Amino acid sequence: MSRTRTKHTLLTALAALLSAALAALLWPSSAQAAPLPVTGDIGIHDPSMVATSGGYALYGSNNLLDARTSPDRAAWTNAGSAFTGPQDWWSAYSPEQSPWAPDVHLVDGTYYMYYAVSSFGSNTSAIGLATSETGLPGSFTDHGEVYSTNADSDHNAIDPYLLIDDDGTWWLAFGSWWTGIKMFQLDPATGMRAENSELHSLASAEGGIEGPALVKHGDYYYLFSSYGVCCQGTDSTYSIRVGRSESPTGPFTDANGANLLDGGGTTVLASDGRHIGPGGQSVLSDADGDVLVYHYYDGEDNGAAKLGLNLIDWSSGWPVVS
Repeated sequence: MSRTRTKHTLLTALAALLSAALAALLWPSSAQAAPLPVTGDIGIHDPSMVATSGGYALYGSNNLLDARTSPDRAAWTNAGSAFTGPQDWWSAYSPEQSPWAPDVHLVDGTYYMYYAVSSFGSNTSAIGLATSETGLPGSFTDHGEVYSTNADSDHNAIDPYLLIDDDGTWWLAFGSWWTGIKMFQLDPATGMRAENSELHSLASAEGGIEGPALVKHGDYYYLFSSYGVCCQGTDSTYSIRVGRSESPTGPFTDANGANLLDGGGTTVLASDGRHIGPGGQSVLSDADGDVLVYHYYDGEDNGAAKLGLNLIDWSSGWPVVS
């Protein structure tokens, strides 16, 4: 190797180390922040929020995808469910016919909802797609299965999240436990998996990783995921962590330069007082900024799962909740 090339390699490595060190210094010492005040029917799990003509709609796991509506993002009312009844194909993946983890986006006047169908602890799972012209509960038309996994798969087809890139490319991130977070390209014409699209691996972690939310901000793609164990009330160990990349397919690294495929991830939000195990997150771009939407387990209400909202501050180049 020439001296010039060696010097260039050393300078590149030094620049990477300095960048990681600066990011670590800019990162707050605590990733704890109380959620914004919300009232009403705020019991929800794996929430996804979208703006509608009358305010906001919120969807979550179970009960045909739990629905809440609000005129102002603060006061919430139980509004039934996304679906009026189970779909025929669900029973192949969930004997309970209970859909989970919806992800809702408004795209060119149509609301797209990706969601999962499975049973707890199983990777015989599928991701479905439904659409609506209003985004309101009970208005969604199902379009069937987008992708599935089975007991022989090394990953799990749940917890979908849609990213539409600046160039119009559609991506679907998903995954829970097993070998972690995956992603493939969608066909914008159908919302289904693009033909021959590659399956990309984005993140993995011992001790559990799931529920990806992949968003673009500035020059970077940010991958938020839930690390740890959910669904155990006050014994839940969820925290929300993040990494970023210059490409939607990775590699994603955290504020210290650790690769998310090697267990990296910088904590955005962790347990704080009564707000235990925050996770199941999504991100809503709203008039007053980006909002982190998640559930937590209320330590002062028998561990009930409730809605959490925090505004995101991007001024450091990394998401910090306020």
